[in-house]
Amino acid sequence: MSGRLAVIGLGPGDPRYLTAEAEGALTDAQALYGYGPYLDRVPVRAGQSRHPSDNREEAARACDALCHAAQGANVVVVSGGDPGVFAMAAAICEQIATGPDAWRTLEVVFVPGITAMLAVAARIGAPLGHDFCALSLSDNLKPWPVIERRLDAAAQAGFAIALYNPVSRARPWQFASAVERLRRHLPGMTPIIFGRAVGRPGERIDVTTLETAADQPADMATLVIVGTRETRIIARPGHSPLVYTPRAAAEVSA
Repeated sequence: MSGRLAVIGLGPGDPRYLTAEAEGALTDAQALYGYGPYLDRVPVRAGQSRHPSDNREEAARACDALCHAAQGANVVVVSGGDPGVFAMAAAICEQIATGPDAWRTLEVVFVPGITAMLAVAARIGAPLGHDFCALSLSDNLKPWPVIERRLDAAAQAGFAIALYNPVSRARPWQFASAVERLRRHLPGMTPIIFGRAVGRPGERIDVTTLETAADQPADMATLVIVGTRETRIIARPGHSPLVYTPRAAAEVSA
């Protein structure tokens, strides 16, 4: 009996952002695995087992889900946003690469979702309208000096930067340090967007500048977009501002 493993993205939170393919996988699943708060977003269905775990247990979660699928079950692993962006798709692949041969014969599918940087960008305009990159500020899986070098490179190259995992209880200092690093390369008036819990209760979008960004509250539910030298803010009386990065590079549009 052949099992199946689907790794799906739940999107930013609101059910309307869940794709039809992801909804179908959730409906058909016999077992659900995921970080507890993400599983809480999925409606309880009769006949499905649910296996929540902590957010730092990705490898163990992947192994447990693969073992369950190898027994012939239809298993779903859920991620917030998109499973391929700092989430469970890579963890599943890593375990298949080093695990039992039986895991390589499983049917494994990856179902995309709307990741936080796209959800936040859509709320405010087009801050990712030109070249951009995504960087996690968590140093759980890479040393902080590597993060610093990547911040330097991205800012110097003129990328807009989506910063995931800016602050946690274990590392409250790192976002301020990252802002200080970026100020070596970018003007103080560079637009910065803070998007918290987009698509969920308590959603908040704030636009500030690099000069004052370190004083802005942020947590693990926050996605920060750092603009470029070309990123602009359009003030709109009676409406929230629009933030966009022109599609043409400065050298081309000049």
